Amino acid sequence: MDFDLTDEQRLLKDSVDRLLDGAYGDFAKRDTYQAEPKGHADAMWARYAELGLLGLPFAEADGGFGCGPVETMIVMEAIGRTLAVEPYLSGVILAGGLIARAASAEQKAEIIPKIVEGSMLLSFAWQEPQARYDLFDIATTAKRDEEKWIIDGRKRIVAFGDSAHRLILPARSSGARRDRDGVSLFLVDPKAKGVTINAYQTQDGLRAADVVLDGVRVEARALVGPQGAALPIIEQAVDSTLAALCAEAVGAMEEAHRLTIEYLKTRQQFGVAIGAFQSLQHRAADMLIALEQARSMAMYAAMMANDSDRSAARQAVAMAKVQINKSARLIGQEAIQLHGGIGMTFEYKVGHLFKRLTMIETMFGDTAHHLKLVAG
Repeated sequence: MDFDLTDEQRLLKDSVDRLLDGAYGDFAKRDTYQAEPKGHADAMWARYAELGLLGLPFAEADGGFGCGPVETMIVMEAIGRTLAVEPYLSGVILAGGLIARAASAEQKAEIIPKIVEGSMLLSFAWQEPQARYDLFDIATTAKRDEEKWIIDGRKRIVAFGDSAHRLILPARSSGARRDRDGVSLFLVDPKAKGVTINAYQTQDGLRAADVVLDGVRVEARALVGPQGAALPIIEQAVDSTLAALCAEAVGAMEEAHRLTIEYLKTRQQFGVAIGAFQSLQHRAADMLIALEQARSMAMYAAMMANDSDRSAARQAVAMAKVQINKSARLIGQEAIQLHGGIGMTFEYKVGHLFKRLTMIETMFGDTAHHLKLVAG
């Protein structure tokens, strides 16, 4: 199998690397972006749009560029390597992917061009306090009242939920809390009456919010996709997001390994570079092995995420997430230990890479959760 990039993909990689290296080459700039009210800079988001990055995963018929998972992987690796703070994963890959898969032609025509031009940010509010990682465990309810829906419930850790123009959220329009049937998707204005948003910064420096919905009334046209049958669509979108998340983790691991090797070559002890000590060379080699294992599984996830055999796709993505989690923990911990005290400082990048990898390890399911999916 040929894993080489095409000429177009290499051009994309060069463009993305040039954009993000320029914006994040001075790591202190990241603090500046995070200090913005939205947790990221509008000017940077506009540059994503100018390069066409916001339109990559959408079909040409919907106003996008019709690119596939490999192009997404290229962008996400660069985001992981530079620790970019823009909401590309949550706003474009996940929430945008739900619109692309579930929305009507009218809804797509209204929303997708705005996503592509950078004027609309969506956020998928799926996690609930009782649910852990089960996508079907939904206590939020949606009840029909003539021409409107009334939504009640709580959502937690909604990525960039405080700056999203619209929330797209699953609610139970029928059935019991853990039924697979009866789940519907709705678009909700976060400024609507009855919506309360509590925003905060996560451990990796990104933005999130807890959302309370108390008798929120939305129009019938706010329903996205088939009533009561949205779960398979959500699962497919999350699988694609997990593949992108794996690619981001590979980028972060690659950078952590690079910085560690660089440190081992320059840090001196007993008059020699510490990289001359064989025991540290062995640990650096273990990091490289874990990185390449993760890279292989990230590629596998990218190839399988949109497979028509949904059972095979879910298993492949779960297998990839297990390896990513294991590699992320090994590489992150070794990077910190081999750097010593400097690895724990806020001024040095490697500690922030470890924080992001630690967050990725639990996103959409920890190792035990995905091992259970593989075993099942």
